[in-house]
Amino acid sequence: MSTSSSTSARPTDLKAVRDTVLDTAGTIAIAGAGTAAGWAGDLAPVDTVLDTTGLSGVIAHNPGDMTVAVRAGTPLRALQEELSSHGQHVSFDAARVADGATVGGLVATADSGPAALVFGSLRDLVIGVTIVLADGSVARSGGHVIKNVAGYDLAKLLHGSYGALGVLAEVVLRLHPVPRGGTTIALPCPLDGVHEHAARILGGPYEPAALEWMSADGGRLLVRLEGTLDALPAREERIRELLGPQATRADDDAWEQHAALVRGSGRGAVLRVGARPSRLPGLLAGLGCQAATVGLGTGVATVELPVEAVADAHATVHAAGGTSVLRYRPDGAGAPGWGPAPSAVAVLVALKRELDPAGRFGPGRFSPWMEGAQ
Repeated sequence: MSTSSSTSARPTDLKAVRDTVLDTAGTIAIAGAGTAAGWAGDLAPVDTVLDTTGLSGVIAHNPGDMTVAVRAGTPLRALQEELSSHGQHVSFDAARVADGATVGGLVATADSGPAALVFGSLRDLVIGVTIVLADGSVARSGGHVIKNVAGYDLAKLLHGSYGALGVLAEVVLRLHPVPRGGTTIALPCPLDGVHEHAARILGGPYEPAALEWMSADGGRLLVRLEGTLDALPAREERIRELLGPQATRADDDAWEQHAALVRGSGRGAVLRVGARPSRLPGLLAGLGCQAATVGLGTGVATVELPVEAVADAHATVHAAGGTSVLRYRPDGAGAPGWGPAPSAVAVLVALKRELDPAGRFGPGRFSPWMEGAQ
């Protein structure tokens, strides 16, 4: 993205966001902490960069109802620290949270982490949003509703919108108690043998908090357990009996290793892949991955592969009925952000024309799917 000739704006409240949209002409890029600036399609040059990091802080926290309303530019890491004093948290652990990713940015990119096995993505945790549309109107849905855009669930529309539909200004989130304790069991395991283990764990009374395979150290299955301190030893023992004598308690840095693989090494392209969990290991085996993480219950994988292999990988995933989006490309490397258009692309184009008819927000993010709508 070239922003050398763009005007920058950093509003600090909802009114200032609305004023920025109304008082500027032309195209607008919505920027947060920058942890996903290169994801999806290449952003075209824009007239204005709207920096949401000034929209920071908690608006209202209701510990009794276990909800929090927060400005979209708030780093989730900072929000978690504030909530921890109440024994609560947002049950969400995407790798880039540690890098300062904002609540709004995490929603807009549909990111997720291993905890999605139990709690889902932010699509499942967001219960209300406030957005500013391209004409400057303020729309709200879900918690604390004042005005709705008739017929639309805005929280779900904005999830994975990559800043192409509107400016996410405020978010209301569902909270959960912080677990009393946790442990992780690791099993050396190649990708082609992991599905059998996953099926036995998910089909039994083991209640994993996360179930992931990662390519580090020749391949390892990670099973995270969370719960009361009294119950954890027995639950860990049952898992180890199920998996056999090679199953051991994981090193303290196992999830940091997992997060590093999700981020990528910086040498290749990183692709996020979604598919039916039972098909995912076989699908990834045919992509020529250099490194990978696989959510064995969520059906979400992150793979690193050569830049020149990205287009073929998109096509392979699409042919298998899956989805894929580019999450990282080295500087100067050209690679398509998206693969073949899904069957529902007409709905996406119609929404873009309805909410942003002049194509002001995020030009290029969904290219080439929405060429005629932006």
